[in-house]
Amino acid sequence: MVAANHIATGTFIDGECAVKTIDIVSPVFREEASIDAFHEALSAAIEPLSGRYRFRFLFVLDPSPDNTEARLRDLAARDGRVVALVAARRFGHQAALIAGIDHSDADAVVMLDSDLQHPPSLIPEMIAKWEAGAEIVQTLRQDGTETRTAKRATSRWFYDLMKKTSTVVLEPGAADYRLLDRCVADRFKTEIREHNPFLRGLVSWVGYRIVYLPFRPSRRLGGRSNYTASALFGFALNGLCSFSKLPLRLCIGAGIAIAALSIVAGFVNVALYVLGDRSVPGWASLFTLTIFVTGINLIFLGVIGEYVGLIFDEVKGRPRYLISHQHAQTPAQDVSSTMRMKERARA
Repeated sequence: MVAANHIATGTFIDGECAVKTIDIVSPVFREEASIDAFHEALSAAIEPLSGRYRFRFLFVLDPSPDNTEARLRDLAARDGRVVALVAARRFGHQAALIAGIDHSDADAVVMLDSDLQHPPSLIPEMIAKWEAGAEIVQTLRQDGTETRTAKRATSRWFYDLMKKTSTVVLEPGAADYRLLDRCVADRFKTEIREHNPFLRGLVSWVGYRIVYLPFRPSRRLGGRSNYTASALFGFALNGLCSFSKLPLRLCIGAGIAIAALSIVAGFVNVALYVLGDRSVPGWASLFTLTIFVTGINLIFLGVIGEYVGLIFDEVKGRPRYLISHQHAQTPAQDVSSTMRMKERARA
């Protein structure tokens, strides 16, 4: 049934079904040292499939201080499959993936990073699973000794926490390397328009028929990771707040516990005073308790502020990204706006 849908969405020429189309979306930022090698690896990976599928490479570039844009411009001039979308400013990795989906009208969309840690050689196997009926092919990163111990430990802790507290099933190691069928990509174009998307969670949340594909990350060819420790913390916090109310409920629980503790302490102090066995502690204990409660209140305000901030971003209704210009022999169009207008008209 699903395989038939794949055939039905193929490109038609003169009434006959032609080759299917696949767009490969790659966020790019400061990849001057590796972008040419990535393009070569990508081309080599899909070469055996070129007779059955029509591919397009959508590079979404956050403006970089190096010569990445010049390299992409040269690639677009040499290879008609290459489209480089240049953002007006740096909107981030997740926004770049959404921009790629919005500019895709292919039968399937493959997303992967351009630093070669997501091996392009896995794409034929992902397509094979898609042809077998999968609507989402989600890769699972399996880190080895090449990844720092601290990073492996924090990653495992994050996925364990999400699994226990969130409303979605987020498999350990789920990466932003995946294939989406056209029907899933259209959901992200027309209905799932969050301003702070956590795609790993959203891909699990939408449902559909999903299969998992493990992989070992390759060594980064050049440059350095653009995810600092603070960026990774913010990314994890956004994912947790997007799919879990646990932080708010912890605040409630801690508030109840502190209130109960203060009531017990009050009764103890009254009892000590009435019995006269010992003096009630003075200002030092009161000062310590005040500082403690004040600190707890500030933490609670911070947690609430994270959720309010997410709401604030949504109600402003600003675009999630802005594309300044393109480098391509055949420019890509943002088809998401037209699709959303048609959906609203039908509603």
